[in-house]
Amino acid sequence: MFDSMRAAAAPADGHGDGDDVAVRTPPTRAVVLVTVVATVVTVVLGVLTGTAVLLLGLLVFLPAFASALCTPRQTALVSTWVSALVVVPVALSGERVADRVVLALFAVGFGVLAVYASRLRIAREGALVRLWSTAAAMQRQILRPLPLLTDDVLVDGVYEPVQQDKLVGGDIYDVAATPWGTRVLIGDVQGKGLAAVGMAIDVVGAFREAAHREPTVTALIDSLEAAVVRHNDYAEQRGEPQRFVTAAVLGVETGADVQLVICGHVPPYLLHEGRVTAVGAGTEQAPLGLADLVDEARTVSWFTFPAGATLLLCTDGLTEARAPDGAFYPLEARLGGHVDITAGRLTRSLVDDVHGFTAGAQQDDLAVLAVRRAPVRVPE
Repeated sequence: MFDSMRAAAAPADGHGDGDDVAVRTPPTRAVVLVTVVATVVTVVLGVLTGTAVLLLGLLVFLPAFASALCTPRQTALVSTWVSALVVVPVALSGERVADRVVLALFAVGFGVLAVYASRLRIAREGALVRLWSTAAAMQRQILRPLPLLTDDVLVDGVYEPVQQDKLVGGDIYDVAATPWGTRVLIGDVQGKGLAAVGMAIDVVGAFREAAHREPTVTALIDSLEAAVVRHNDYAEQRGEPQRFVTAAVLGVETGADVQLVICGHVPPYLLHEGRVTAVGAGTEQAPLGLADLVDEARTVSWFTFPAGATLLLCTDGLTEARAPDGAFYPLEARLGGHVDITAGRLTRSLVDDVHGFTAGAQQDDLAVLAVRRAPVRVPE
């Protein structure tokens, strides 16, 4: 889930260049080595061609590469070295003095600009690192890090927004250990972008509050419906389009039978004793936000979730992933080869498999949860 996070790192040279923000930079030893090698190659070519002074002018561009990769101090070191290599031959030569003085001035000026550019880059990269750190902290509040463990289940999985720099997309999930057992939510907000993220935050927040308040899964679903409707009312006032949310909510209690409500979402799959079984297919009901369009109230379906079994929940980022030839990912068929592995390995292997199937072209947000059943507790 945190593969898209960028981690800040201290300067690798360990010399404390004095920059305010720690970013990844090459070690000073490597910078010196590259500079020396470039100098030797240039001098050797100059001796062989008889144009040593002119070839040294090529080194003027070396500070530009340093400014893109190195700290300001390392860039200053390279710039000073290059300036010296160009200025000294100018001072010792009496031929074409004007041209060589211009070259020397260009080298010195270009070196100063390279150091300035390096400082700007370091400042911008530092701001980006701080931004990613803030986004990562927000993600941990919106979508809790997996795996999550309750008395009833172990939930592990993979979350990959299609826009990796956003960390959070329109797919959502959550797990709540309540007095009435464990409730598991997975959902998918219609559309993409920041508006979809806003809806996702509202639905997750409503789930966390209602899961501990409502004694029944249907009442929990009604609370989620109300949250989506409220969000759409606010969106309409701002002139933004209304959205619906597909969702599946699982209620796991002490017995072997568990509750499931599917609101326009992808039905889950039960993996047990080498078999793969679709659960809840045909019981799909209206997505969240569209309850007013149907007459029937949402109801719960029941199914047996044996001890040691695994339930796979996913969004359509998995089921609607396409190969380059347009074929959809055959989830049920691919699950047949993943029935006897741990929850974490199951989700990761499926995501790796779909990446291979689509040749790495991710078309939508992707959330995959594996819910592993704990041994059934016998009520006292």
